[in-house]
Amino acid sequence: MLEHMKVRFSIAELPFRHPFTISKGTKTHQPILVTALEWNGVVGYGEAPAISYYDVTAHGMAEELERKRSMVERFALTDPKRFWHFLHHLFPTNPFLVCALDMAGWDLYGKLRNEPLCRLFRADPSKTPVTDYTIGIDDTERMLQKTREMPWPVYKIKVGTPGDMERLKSLREVTVSPFRVDANAGWTLEEAMEKIPAMAALGVEMVEQPLAKDDMKGMESLFASSPLPLYADESCVGKSDVEACAGRFHGINIKLTKCGGITPALEMVAAARRAGLKLMLGTMNESSIGTAAMVHLAPLFDLLDADGPLLLAEDLAMGLEYRDGIPVVPDGPGLGVHLINPI
Repeated sequence: MLEHMKVRFSIAELPFRHPFTISKGTKTHQPILVTALEWNGVVGYGEAPAISYYDVTAHGMAEELERKRSMVERFALTDPKRFWHFLHHLFPTNPFLVCALDMAGWDLYGKLRNEPLCRLFRADPSKTPVTDYTIGIDDTERMLQKTREMPWPVYKIKVGTPGDMERLKSLREVTVSPFRVDANAGWTLEEAMEKIPAMAALGVEMVEQPLAKDDMKGMESLFASSPLPLYADESCVGKSDVEACAGRFHGINIKLTKCGGITPALEMVAAARRAGLKLMLGTMNESSIGTAAMVHLAPLFDLLDADGPLLLAEDLAMGLEYRDGIPVVPDGPGLGVHLINPI
């Protein structure tokens, strides 16, 4: 009989199927911190991908967790929300690490109660939205190749560099599926004003983070004239950012890793609905561990971007499937996925 939780962790470097480029740079591998919480032989898992433009590394997260491992192990996990508040104060400047532990806490809690997380969230799996499939920035021919090799109901196209319109026009010639575009804060207001109306004519259905994250004045102008819905990503990291997005964006993209986990994501959902904002649940290139957490939450959202495992050449867990563009998690307890190589 274990007196306390046991904490384990490992670092993985998962290769992408294709080099993944956005307006902020290119990467060939996704570093990930995997966490495990064990209590009485039951193990819950979580993960947090490292993202350079948030100045987060997997090794940095691992070092901070190791320094405070014993404090985490002494916590009596009876309520995942209480656990998150404990973690938030223990690691106040590291929401990525908090996310990995919060996710593992929810997985453990669901397994101890023998319930899938979607049931705990009161999320009906039959209402899971289709996920988009992301086409990263590349030369036109390679973007066309990626689209042809993965026929999908809706694509997210990364934009924010010269040649956006030409590449979109070429992609439109090879698929009739709707497009979502993500500029990752790569446009000026003038560029956005020019490009968005033209993109609407090409079957684009929404635009994510068109301007710099702190250009709220520019977003007010763009919001007033845009023919397409605008969703905040970098401009909306946590719950405190939600209210400011109303009147500047039509919706927000909640990402578990950047906001600090499942627990704060649930609070952001409630805050966004009160503010009249639409909701997108987004990936940061998680494996099937983190993506499974997203899928349990997905029925609470309007749009879904949960294609991380599809973009990676290797995975960390089994059990997550995609059917007709909709991710489906097995009806097992907790996250419902199983690690290929348990830690």
